[in-house]
Amino acid sequence: MKRAAGRTYLKVLLGVVGVMLSALLISSVFFRWNLGGDGPLLIQRFPLGKFVRDLPGHLRWLIPFMLLSASIIPLRAVQWQRTLSQPVPLRERYHLVAIGAFTHNALPGKLGDFMRSFLLSRTQRIPFLQGLGSVAVCKLLEFAALMGLVAVSFLGPFGETMSHFAPQLRVAVAVCVGLVVVVVLLAHYALPLARLLEGRKRLPRVRHLLGHVSEGLGTARSFRGMAKALFFSIGPVLAPALGYGLALRGIGVSGGLFAGAVVLGAIALGQAPGVPAGMGIYFGVTSWAARGLLGASAEDAAAFSILTWLGTVLSQATVGAFSVHLRGIRIKDLRKGGSLARQATSHVAHEAVQPVHTPG
Repeated sequence: MKRAAGRTYLKVLLGVVGVMLSALLISSVFFRWNLGGDGPLLIQRFPLGKFVRDLPGHLRWLIPFMLLSASIIPLRAVQWQRTLSQPVPLRERYHLVAIGAFTHNALPGKLGDFMRSFLLSRTQRIPFLQGLGSVAVCKLLEFAALMGLVAVSFLGPFGETMSHFAPQLRVAVAVCVGLVVVVVLLAHYALPLARLLEGRKRLPRVRHLLGHVSEGLGTARSFRGMAKALFFSIGPVLAPALGYGLALRGIGVSGGLFAGAVVLGAIALGQAPGVPAGMGIYFGVTSWAARGLLGASAEDAAAFSILTWLGTVLSQATVGAFSVHLRGIRIKDLRKGGSLARQATSHVAHEAVQPVHTPG
C-alpha cells in the first residue's frame, strides 16, 4: 500500500516538474529571461501582434511540411514488415500505424507504439510482446538512419557550425551502436537461454519473456535482415528531415535544406523516453536550433517551432483519424487499449525479475 502511494506521489511530482519545465521552455520561444540584470524579468523577443499577422505567409512551406509528415505513416507501414515475424498485409500494417499515430498525437500518454502492437496482437494473433519487439527494432534502426543523416549534414553549408557538436554526435553514435549490439545479442541468445531455463525447470516467467523477445527481434539474427530493415528505415527519417529542411529554407535560412536532419536529431534526443516536458523540449530545441544555431530571426524561429509542431500533430492525427473511423474504433477504446498494453508490458517486465516460489 505504501509503495503504491509512493509511486503515485512520484508520478504527481514528475508531472508537476514536467509542466513547469514545459512552461519555461515554451516561454523561451517568445521571451528572454532576465535573471541577473535590471528591468523586467521577461523581455519580449519580438512584437506578438506582427508575429500573428505574418503567420499566414508561412503557408507556402507549411503545406509541403504537412504532406511529408503524413508520408511517415505509409513509409513506416512498409518498414514494419521487415521486422515482423510473419507476413502481415500492407493495408493492415498501414491502418495499425495510422491508428498508433492518432493515439500518439491526439491522446495523452504517448501510447501510439503500444497501441499498434496491441491491435496487431488482436487482428493478426501475433503475441503482443513480439509485436512490441518488432516496433522497438524499427525505432532503433530509424535512430541509426537519423545519426547517419546527421553525420552527412556535417558536409553541408553548416559543417563548420556543426563541428562544435561533434563530441555529442560521437556519444549518440556510440549509444546507437551499443543498442544495436544489445539487440543482436538478445536476438541470438534469448531463445537458447529460454531453452536452458526450460530444461532446468526454472524461472518460467523469464523463459516466457525471453521466448517472445527472441521472436520480436528475429530480424536482428542476420546481417542481411538488419541491413534490409535499415534500408527501409531511411524513408521514415528522410521524409521529416526533408520537411524540416524545407521549413528552414522557408523562414529564410540559407542552405536550410541541409539542416533538417540536424533539427530532427536534436528533437529525437530531447524527446527520448523518460525525458519530461516533451512538448516544451520540442519548442525549446527547435526555436534554439533555428535562432541560435542556424541564424534565423527570433520571430521566424518562433513561427518555425509553432507551425512545425502544429503541422506534425494535425497531419498525423488527421490521417490516423481516418483509419480510426474506418475501423469503427471509439476514442475511449483507444485510451483503454493503450493503457492495457502499457500495463501488460510493465507487468511482464516486473514479473520477469521476480523470483518464482513453488510450494513445499
